[in-house]
Amino acid sequence: MSVTPEESDESLARARRLVLAMFSQDRQPSPEEVQTAVTVIFGMLAGQGEVVDRERLAKEIEAMTAVFQEGSSGLESDTGHKPWLPEAKNDREWDFWERYRRYLEDVKNLPPLVVRRLDQSTDEVLSQLEDPRREGSWRRTGLVIGQVQSGKTGQYIGLASKAVDAGYQLVVILAGIHNDLRSQTQLRVDEGLLGFDSQHQQRSNEAGKSSRMGAGRMPGKRLVIASPTNSSEKGDFGRQTASAFNSVHLGHFPVVLVVKKHWKILEHLRNWVTDVQGTEDETGRKVVRDIPLFVIDDEADNATINTKRDPEADPTKTNGAIRELMRSFEKSAYVGYTATPFANIYIDPDVEHATFGSDLFPDSFIRTLPSPSNYLGPERVFGLQVDSDDEDDIAPLPLVRSVDDAESWIPTKHKSSFVPSDSLPESLRESIASFVLASAARRARGQVRVHNSMLVHVTRFTAVQGIVRDQVDDHLRLLVDSLRDRYGQASERMAEFQALWERDFVPTTDHFPVNETEPVTWDEVSSQLLPALRKVVVKTVNGASRDALDYYDHRRNGLSVIAIGGQKLSRGLTLEGLTVSYYLRTSSTYDTLLQMGRWFGYRPGHEDLCRLYTTPDLQAKYVEVTAATDELRREVEEMAALNLTPRDFGLKVRASSLGLTITAPNKMRQGTPVKLSYSGEGPETTLFNFSQRAREHNLKTLEDFVRRLDGFTAGKAEVPGGTVKWSGVPREAVSDFLSGYVTDGVARRVRPRFIAKYIDQCASVGELAEWTVCLIGKSTAKPHDVAGHGVGPVTRTPLNDPGYKTDGRYIIRRVVSPRDEQIGLDPAQVDAARKATRLVAKKKGREKVPESPSGEQLRFKRRPDQALLLIYVIEPKGEEGERQLPLVGFQVNFPLSEHQSDTEYVVNSIWKQEGLDDAFDDEEEGE
Repeated sequence: MSVTPEESDESLARARRLVLAMFSQDRQPSPEEVQTAVTVIFGMLAGQGEVVDRERLAKEIEAMTAVFQEGSSGLESDTGHKPWLPEAKNDREWDFWERYRRYLEDVKNLPPLVVRRLDQSTDEVLSQLEDPRREGSWRRTGLVIGQVQSGKTGQYIGLASKAVDAGYQLVVILAGIHNDLRSQTQLRVDEGLLGFDSQHQQRSNEAGKSSRMGAGRMPGKRLVIASPTNSSEKGDFGRQTASAFNSVHLGHFPVVLVVKKHWKILEHLRNWVTDVQGTEDETGRKVVRDIPLFVIDDEADNATINTKRDPEADPTKTNGAIRELMRSFEKSAYVGYTATPFANIYIDPDVEHATFGSDLFPDSFIRTLPSPSNYLGPERVFGLQVDSDDEDDIAPLPLVRSVDDAESWIPTKHKSSFVPSDSLPESLRESIASFVLASAARRARGQVRVHNSMLVHVTRFTAVQGIVRDQVDDHLRLLVDSLRDRYGQASERMAEFQALWERDFVPTTDHFPVNETEPVTWDEVSSQLLPALRKVVVKTVNGASRDALDYYDHRRNGLSVIAIGGQKLSRGLTLEGLTVSYYLRTSSTYDTLLQMGRWFGYRPGHEDLCRLYTTPDLQAKYVEVTAATDELRREVEEMAALNLTPRDFGLKVRASSLGLTITAPNKMRQGTPVKLSYSGEGPETTLFNFSQRAREHNLKTLEDFVRRLDGFTAGKAEVPGGTVKWSGVPREAVSDFLSGYVTDGVARRVRPRFIAKYIDQCASVGELAEWTVCLIGKSTAKPHDVAGHGVGPVTRTPLNDPGYKTDGRYIIRRVVSPRDEQIGLDPAQVDAARKATRLVAKKKGREKVPESPSGEQLRFKRRPDQALLLIYVIEPKGEEGERQLPLVGFQVNFPLSEHQSDTEYVVNSIWKQEGLDDAFDDEEEGE
């Protein structure tokens, strides 16, 4: 009996579910466990007469169980917040979430660990919102930082599912500024949360209608939920929609709206809900009191930001409309999602407007979402140099191809009336051939009924895009005709494809691990070339085009499309099955460049077939943007490890060396460009790698350094076990010590190798030639021998106590004791620093004027020949009577430099307020 492809896929899906059900939920299975489980299920199904491709089943299970994803991290503020989720886990039904979870596992085939991480990360975000059943007035605002095309939509659909389970009765999803992106998002919400086709019904239990889809087809009880908006291009919320939905009384069941981020739409929405549910307050303003509002802002850095120069003036219309909607509810929660948070960190946290209320600064929490290991992101495409001893640099995958022949076809700068030359550049012709080969290779691998997309992004002008579309379509038809041998060119054309396959695809596939790809022969690929080519259509995607990327309508057999567009393809819109990108459209901002990178995402079973054709200039820009984004993300992770709140989110973003700006200038009204170096700085270690290996390494590095110091000059200690001091130490010895020191991978603000480079650069202009080095000791503590010197270790209470025993990281608030920073200064310098500290405090309106000088002012008073390195031997907090191997920490006191060139950063208002904190610190306990 023959088996249809659909029946074969259903059998494979059933086998996959059964195999995954055999594995433990708290760890990843070993390769041996995978093979055993596959054998058991294969045999069981064979006994029932069900045919399954065992090799394909094993390969899919291996790929799914090999995916790894770290947990999220974040900054949180409990101000005005009451913890509630642990209790709510037991007193509420979580039906929408459980249905969505089963849908992801059984239908979307997400790796089990990814679904578990999604469950965990959505709980972490939900717990920072307020309990929707909580009485009184409350407002929570947060930000979730993901990566471009990494699954943020799936994450917030999971969050929305849990939110409606918890009791949020009105969920508003702000989905971009274009109709097609709003429509695409609504379709995802229909599938994952609503469970019905919103184009055919507004409520899941609507009489006489049943258009179940996605999660709605999962077995289980029917869940009641409604949506006034639908997934058609014109399905947004407006006056007519409001009138048609007025009969529905909010509060009986959850209502979800997916709306465009436009002030007029939001005004309709606010008027509708306040008219139906609002009551007047003492000022006559209508407020909704009994319905908690939950706003999810997708692409929260786009259109949301108030770009007015004066933060006290009326905000921009869309920003004001979002804030006014929030203010119209007594109970409201807002979560922004973005991969490019550059604009969001410059929102002023202290703005309060009489009409619109607070701005959308994420006061309550900021979380980062690490991507799964199977995510093809900027780091893997363009590479990343990591300044950490316990992490390796990330080498770029061999997927980028240089374009240097397109300027004569379409110049970088051109007008809307420009007409490209008739001859397509060779690089574009090759990229189209690569797309055909990639599509054919996927067919040869059994990936037949899947979407295949190619992106051509070369101009922002719709008229020029139309000409490019015609040129590409003509070239495609020529390829089809030649392979059909209409002009006797079949063998010649086939030879060209074969040459490209063997020159490019074969060596690229060889670069990937064998278990991640399925090698196919040229004979297998060539037999699929014409079927793959015939299936391709060419479409323009812009505001003037009637074309649509109708992936959903082609979900059964797959859509193969070459999409030619500009602005609409540069943010939010997903190109399903994107394999080849031809991208020439440059940008001058970090966030726009990253958002234009539609080629990032998930490419299971065909990563090796993906290609990016772009210019060397753009490639260099992406390398720089990747590094800046990684640095920002790691700073958030470090501050999360230090238990800081969003109000402590003093962030700086490294400015470009290639002339890029961080985001649009009008989004950076509250950002300040500053030049930063270590001049006048006091970098200190607060995060330590707690592994035995790291502690042994740093202790040995210190002992070698001390022996070297004793070779220069005898170290002096005033009392046994106390501080040992060396003077006149050459800078080479200090640089070598710092270069050899191992930090924790999360520690980004203190990077010893960067500090060592700075010292060497200063030495080249005659600064920091000699140093004072102090090994700080506590005379009352049992001494620890450091290369012959008995030094009493200091104690520093861990902020993550007792977490460091399991997470391998010891975190403290500060390593330096403020009085130690006075070492090497004469009384006049200390007194001048004290006076300066008091003066600055008074100017800033501090209520408490400090008696002691701040570390910053002490450093400002140091002469260039008074550089100071403070080293601390720290006794970790352990069990009673337990003495563990000590940690080694340091702080560097840099005088102001007159010569050192700086790196420019742009900082937010919180960062600008930092600097006097150490003047108010109490002496560290245990000193």
